[in-house]
Amino acid sequence: MKIEVTINGQKTVLEVAADELLADTLRAAGFASIRRGCDTTNCGLCTVWIDGKPTLSCATLSARMDGHDITTIEGVAGEAEAFARLLVAEGGEQCGFCSPGFIMTVLAMKRELADPTDEAITHYLTGNLCRCTGYMGQLRAVKKFLEVRS
Repeated sequence: MKIEVTINGQKTVLEVAADELLADTLRAAGFASIRRGCDTTNCGLCTVWIDGKPTLSCATLSARMDGHDITTIEGVAGEAEAFARLLVAEGGEQCGFCSPGFIMTVLAMKRELADPTDEAITHYLTGNLCRCTGYMGQLRAVKKFLEVRS
């Protein structure tokens, strides 16, 4: 079936199977930042925005996306790079495999939460797993990016 979507501000028509997941559709369309790490909706690596809200693309049927706006990290590259620089400065970059999904969640958090607490940040990031090490460097970078006062 054909669906018409807007991806990163560009309208496009995609041919999708009835049971095809959005993560697979986006990768096939050339958005290499979309990664699948767990296939159980627990890791957050496949996070994209659908109509501005962070969503797991590995748990979303492509057929349901007709008429929706999808944003991948390629669509917010400048803002993503600014946050990535903070990750590096705070020692939170690690291997980078989880970075696109993590960054999409952080950028969404910046839009949704005003002056969040450490607890609110941690809660918001619960669905994003990094298997390299701890999260302290990432938390410092998120707080600097969100300009959290603590």
